Amino acid sequence: MTVSSASSLFGRPVTHLHCVGVGGMGMAPLAIYLAQSGYYVSGEDDALGDELKVPLARAGVVLSGLRETCELVVLSSAISAAHPTARLAMERGIRMVKRGELLAEVMRDRRLVAVCGSHGKTTATAMLITILQQSGFEAGYILGGLFADAKIPPASVGRNDWVVAEVDESDGTIASFSPEITLAVNLDWDHVDHYRQASEIITTFADLFARTKGNVLLNDSCTVSAGLTEGKSTTGSAKRFTFGAAGDFSSVNLTDEQDDMTLQLGGCFASAQINVKSRGAFNAMNATGALAAAQLMGVNFSQHALAEFPGVRRRQSVLEQTNDLLVLEDYAHHPTEISALLTSFSARKPKRGRLLVVFQPHRFSRTAGFVKEFAAALSLADRVYLLDVYGAGEAEIEGGTSEILYQECLKLPPALGVEYIREDTLLYRMLNRELKAGDWLAFVGAGSIDQKAREWLAVRKMTNWAKFSESMAGKLSPATKFTREESLADKTTMQVGGSARLYAEPADIKDLQLLVRTARAEGVKIHPLGRGSNLIVTDEGVDGLVLSLAHRNWAEFEVRAGGHIWVGAGLRLKNLCGLAAKAGLVGFEFLEGIPGNVGGALRMNAGAMGGWMFDIVEEVQLMKPGGETLMLKKSDMQVEYRRCSDLDDAIALGALLRPAASADFVTVKRQIDVYRNKRKESQPREPSAGCIFKNPPGESAGKLIEETGLKGVRVGGAEVSAIHANFIINRDHASGADVLGLIRQVREKVRRSKGVVLEPEAQLFGRNWEDVL
Repeated sequence: MTVSSASSLFGRPVTHLHCVGVGGMGMAPLAIYLAQSGYYVSGEDDALGDELKVPLARAGVVLSGLRETCELVVLSSAISAAHPTARLAMERGIRMVKRGELLAEVMRDRRLVAVCGSHGKTTATAMLITILQQSGFEAGYILGGLFADAKIPPASVGRNDWVVAEVDESDGTIASFSPEITLAVNLDWDHVDHYRQASEIITTFADLFARTKGNVLLNDSCTVSAGLTEGKSTTGSAKRFTFGAAGDFSSVNLTDEQDDMTLQLGGCFASAQINVKSRGAFNAMNATGALAAAQLMGVNFSQHALAEFPGVRRRQSVLEQTNDLLVLEDYAHHPTEISALLTSFSARKPKRGRLLVVFQPHRFSRTAGFVKEFAAALSLADRVYLLDVYGAGEAEIEGGTSEILYQECLKLPPALGVEYIREDTLLYRMLNRELKAGDWLAFVGAGSIDQKAREWLAVRKMTNWAKFSESMAGKLSPATKFTREESLADKTTMQVGGSARLYAEPADIKDLQLLVRTARAEGVKIHPLGRGSNLIVTDEGVDGLVLSLAHRNWAEFEVRAGGHIWVGAGLRLKNLCGLAAKAGLVGFEFLEGIPGNVGGALRMNAGAMGGWMFDIVEEVQLMKPGGETLMLKKSDMQVEYRRCSDLDDAIALGALLRPAASADFVTVKRQIDVYRNKRKESQPREPSAGCIFKNPPGESAGKLIEETGLKGVRVGGAEVSAIHANFIINRDHASGADVLGLIRQVREKVRRSKGVVLEPEAQLFGRNWEDVL
């Protein structure tokens, strides 16, 4: 489903489009879809978030200003004609269109399923996309947001004639669409800047239903929709169905509010039940509408089509969860949405805890239009922290300020505690002071509230780290190193990355236990560090405690009865190999060239020259997250390719190793030299993190990369090695961003060329791989 080098849009050939506001949740997925379709797509945004940089780059969207080759400029609804790029496009005579207009034009030759409505359409769209993917129905799609699982792109061209797209009514461009199927999740008055009266937005939806060619699906519990379903044969040729508890497509939730849902399906549904990884009556309705749309598309879905629904970012997303506190965020910005959200949260939170809400109103016009309704919805919380209105490009209007909403909230029963807070620092201090064990804290709104939530969590973590440091004062032995903001670049073989917020090199097991137990009590995450030989550290550094067994006390080497040897986790593999050779013990030679230590080799089941770490292991001593130590036999451990899962949340302290045989030093040394020379010939000498990707089953990652023609490719100071293509080297003062950018590029080009998705072998500190790939 790709376009030719010059495809017609609005009656003119177009190859290069430029998206202004490409960081918007509506624009970014469309830009990705266009790039996948074969267009050259560039874009700009004054506030592009990190969460969108990766999917845009992965799709090939170029971040730049307006170039001479551009033939069509696309403006998001937040961009006015006064924007500098809009003025420049006008001077150059380049046609400008709204995002919604272009979406309708691109969909003109596809069988469009338009998901529309006032509340929940992004979640319903994501659910429909998930059903289709799980059913092997390769339709295209354009989501108006991001999946919570960053590995799933927000748009795809697909492989058949169908495409699912979220259609927005906010700016009137909905009038350009003539879908095959329309799914209206619900209808409500909103966007009062564009629709001055409720009747106007109802007419807009009614006109869309009349233009629909096949089927219209309407929510049977929506009062407004009910007026448009009389006889199910109003204006237009489309057949009309309802969905919901008493709809043509019916569902009943068989499970408790606390649990993921099992829906009993009835009416027109061909299936009996469906498992849904989501909660609440609102999402039950979204799922029912999505399932009905899928069936009308001709999809035969299984009971488990939504069992692994990943969710949508900023929709009941969990930002932090401890034994004492749950922090969530949600995009709700209309009174109806807020009421449904807080009702769901209240039903699920522990009885001993409170529901606290930080709310940022979105747009002055919406606030003015629904001030009483907002106050009533917020009254469902135990305490509200009200922030200033996020204008989204609007000028302030009378009656639409947070001060007005605050005064309205004060009229409610005194049980609702409300604070109007104008400064972020004051908000953060107040939250830290007032939160109690068992509370649920929700950051709610569609503006910059998500950024504020993360800023507060960062401040809170800094406070925790300070408490951690204070609690360690005078308790650790003088031989133990304990610092803050310790640079990690020089502690890895790749030599990139930022600092650890907390860093320790415990001198003995007592200090290690104290550090581990305190970290657990303070909610500080632990990151065990070996010699950093298969590790990449992000430029932002590592939030938490980095523990390194670099003190000499952890580098034991002791020959025991029967020729077995006991080695400490901090012993370098090169030294282990040399000491074993001097003792006349055979079987450790393959470790000579691995630039790590015993602890890291156990954690990763390191291998080289046909040998694996656990080939020579008898027992492993480890420390669990609670500080307790235990000895595990190899036969009791879960060991696989490049991983020992028993060490995912534990720290290796040492191991009992078994030699293969005995031999004189000269014989063992000769074999070590063979391996050393072989490694020198086949691997680069420049700083690297070893093999970046795991070998796919029956394949060589290095061979796939080389055959794709990527040897020597660079991003900044990072380069794909010309000696071994599965190595990325630090050629010239590379940054962590350089290395990650090159990894993404290699992975995507191999996927496109070979159809193989390479998975990282190297470990990543500071971020999760799924968030950066």
